[in-house]
Order: sequence, then C-alpha cells, then structure tokens
Amino acid sequence: MLHATPTQRLHSPDPMPDAESYVHADDLRTAFAMAMSQMYRNEVPLYGDLVRIVQGVSQAALSASSGNAQFNSKTSDSPERLSLERHGAIRLGLPSELRTVRRMFAVLGMYPVGYYDLSVAGLPMHATCFRPITPESLARNPFRIFTTLLRPELVKAEGGARDLALQLLSRRTLFSSELLSMLDITEQQQQGRLCADQTEVFIREALRTFSWASGVAASTIDEYARLRSEHPVLADIACFRTAHINHLTPRTLDIDAAQAAMVAEGMAVKERVEGPPRRQCPILLRQTSFLALDEPVHFLSEQGGLTSGEENLLVKGSHCARFGEIEERGAAVTAAGRRLYDELLAEATGTARSNKDGRTHDEILFDTFRDRYPDDLRELCRQNLIFCRYRCTGKQPTRTSPDFAALLGQDVIDRHEETIMSWVHCLVDDGVLVAEPITYEDFLPFSAAGIFQSNLQKASPTTVSLSRGGEGGDQSSLEGALGCAITDPDALYARAQRYSLLKCLQDLGLARVAL
Repeated sequence: MLHATPTQRLHSPDPMPDAESYVHADDLRTAFAMAMSQMYRNEVPLYGDLVRIVQGVSQAALSASSGNAQFNSKTSDSPERLSLERHGAIRLGLPSELRTVRRMFAVLGMYPVGYYDLSVAGLPMHATCFRPITPESLARNPFRIFTTLLRPELVKAEGGARDLALQLLSRRTLFSSELLSMLDITEQQQQGRLCADQTEVFIREALRTFSWASGVAASTIDEYARLRSEHPVLADIACFRTAHINHLTPRTLDIDAAQAAMVAEGMAVKERVEGPPRRQCPILLRQTSFLALDEPVHFLSEQGGLTSGEENLLVKGSHCARFGEIEERGAAVTAAGRRLYDELLAEATGTARSNKDGRTHDEILFDTFRDRYPDDLRELCRQNLIFCRYRCTGKQPTRTSPDFAALLGQDVIDRHEETIMSWVHCLVDDGVLVAEPITYEDFLPFSAAGIFQSNLQKASPTTVSLSRGGEGGDQSSLEGALGCAITDPDALYARAQRYSLLKCLQDLGLARVAL
C-alpha cells in the first residue's frame, strides 16, 4: 500500500484529528527557526561565521559571570534559550501580504507586538514585531520577526517611483497555493493548529516565501534602477519575487567583544554599536552588523518575463541588502525608564552633532548616561526604571509585614502598589526574594533605522524623499492591514512582573489571589 504524500495528507477529508496529534506552536516555532537559520546559512555563508563568533563570546561571558549571587546583571535567561534565540527581519509591500504573514506566524505562536514608525528616521515604512507573548513560550523559544510594511503615501508621487513600486508589487505572488490551502484548513478545521504530518509542508512552503529565490528579480534592471535612485528600500521591497529575509540575528552577551572579534576576522563591520551605551546592567537593546553583501542578481530583460528556455534573456546585475546582525538584550524598561532613556539619548545625539571637545559618539553617549541612568539593579528596581520578575528563595521574612488582609483581588498590585513595592525591596535586601530583570523582547526604531540605513545605502548616500504632510505614525492603518490589534509590549512586561509579585505574596501566605 502506498503512503500518502504530504500534499495528499494536507487535503485529506479525514475527520478532525485528536488533540494529541497536533504540534505545539512552541515546538513548531523552534523547528521553523532552525530551518530558517539553515536556509540563511546556505544563502549567506558569512552568517555561519557570525554565529560561531557569537557563540564563543557568549560562552566566555557566561563563564565569567558564573557564581553571581543575588543578581545576575547580564541575563536571567538560560543558556539553552540563548543558543536558540534569533530574530529575523522582512519587508513587505502590500497590506494583503502583511495579513497573510500574520496568519502564518499565528500558527507558530507569534503575534504582532509593538508599533514602530520608521518615518521618523526617513524610511517610508512602519512595522510591528511578530513574537511569542507569554513568559512560558518566550522561555521555550523567543524567535521573532521584525516586519515592515511600505507606506506608499510617504513616497513622492512625482517621478513615478510610487506607481512603479505598486505595479511591481501587484504582479507578484508571495505565497504558494499549497501554503494558502494549509492556512485555510488550519484556521477553519483545526483551531489554528497543525498536525504532525502537516509540519513538513508548512515549513517548506513558508520558507519559500522568505528565501532568496535563486537571485532572479521580478523587475527589469531599469525598473530596479529607477526605484533605487528614489531610495534603495523601494527597490528591495518591490523588485524581488520573495519577501527575502534580509538578516537573522543571534544574541550575544557581550556585543562589544563580538564586534571586536568580527573586526579581527576581517568582516566589514558597522562602525559603531546602535542603542544604549555599554553598562554593567544592560537595558533595552544594542545592535551591530556586518555590512550588506553586494550579491549577483539576474534581472528580467526589456523583451518580457522569464519563461522556460529563455534564461539567456536575463540581464546580470547586483543588489545590496542582506547583512549579518547581532544583538545584546538587556532589561525591559518601564515608561519612566524609557522617558529617561529617550531624554538622555536626545541630549547625547545633540552633543555629538556639535562635537566640540573631540570625544567620539560612544564616549559622549557613555558620559551622558553615566551619572544619570543608574547602573545598579537594586537602584533600577527602586526607581521603577525596569521591569523585574520576582521569586521566593525559601527564606522566611523576619521583619513585620504590612497588613495585607485586604489583598484579595487581581488588582491587588494597582491598589497597593506603593506599599507592596516598598516592602518587596526590603525583602530583596533581606534575601527573601530575588529580583531578575525581565528581558527586553522588542526593538528600538532609531536603532533599527540606523542598521537599515547603514546597509541599504552603502552604495548611495540618497535619503528617501518623504511626501510633506504625511509624516507621523499610523498604527490604525497597520492594524487594519493586519486584521487585528497590536499588543502593547509594556502591558506584557507589566503583566509578567505583576504575576510574579502575586505569586510571591501567595507563596509567603500574605495574599489569596487566583493566578
């Protein structure tokens, strides 16, 4: 008896499978991330060298920090999570593309979190990040995809670049019929879940959406040149057959050491690390990259599209967009912490522009933050600048606790925040509780734009011509394209901190709450 092929099984009219036959989204996400990593390593061999450097640096950092007692100032994440962690980035051109990508990522347990307006950095795009949203799923695999969508209204109508980009985008088909059929079946019959025998097809077809597609463009070389002269990002979005991954990003525990190692191996590295200055207690996100590769591309000829036997009609050219990025993740900051960060960053940037005393940008950034943004975890917690996860050590409190008899509801933290947090800080000092910074899982728009600009514009100093009067964020438009609301990342961090505090109060016998 012949076995059914994956495609035949995909379209099988069999009854709904048992719950045990479904693959957990966390496991599927891990399999997908590993397959994407291998695909990108095959397409960009230098990426393999980058991963090797990062793993060596992180292992050295973990060895150096072993034995830390109450606080681990670098990370509380497990080595297993660090070795798995990646983020990728894709650029989409049409709202319909974004909605289908949202459906794909939902199967992987990844949902849109955070709104990023990149027009503030001169890029005609806005973005969200697809990622897991529960602490449990993040701990299993925090793979995330930073996804930008073209905002054609921000591109000048004069010159025809906007219309050309939209014409090219309207002619391409990003998603295979097999993938679309699988999404329909998964959503309509399987509550958004995949069976084990469907995973091979799903991963294969999804990866095709993000592959380099053999370096054959969907435009002529003249069309490519017209869009690139307006801005390289337009050409990268509209002139290719796929939403190719433009970078995958391993996480390091010491980005400065990793950058030095990249330079030592002769990589063309970005001149400075984006994000906060180097700190004993990292916050937010620091990023750097090796510069985009100039890769051979075959463009369509003016005679028409590519058909069988007409490969000789292709025109040789090149494209510069895919690069190798690394990141160092620190603590998620509260609204107060972010206001202070933005204030100091703006001040340092202004000082660096005038640069009257000969200091480098990094020296100015470090000096600006040094005495005004605490670099001690206890102080960061006391000043409510970062989100922390609290846990009991097993030691019982010796000091008298406040009267918590009324703490019976889910809003317990909100109603008694000042009293609770004052007492919590005392318990941390007494060794009854441990505070671990919650890892920042999201992105910084200026840092992302700095990486984009340094790589997209390697061959051209042109800046995008934004249409006047149209600048500014438009989250409602992006949510309309997605077909769903975007989750506020700060709400997720606050929820994780609140849950850990309630759990501690419960374990210490000081509150009765339903977790």
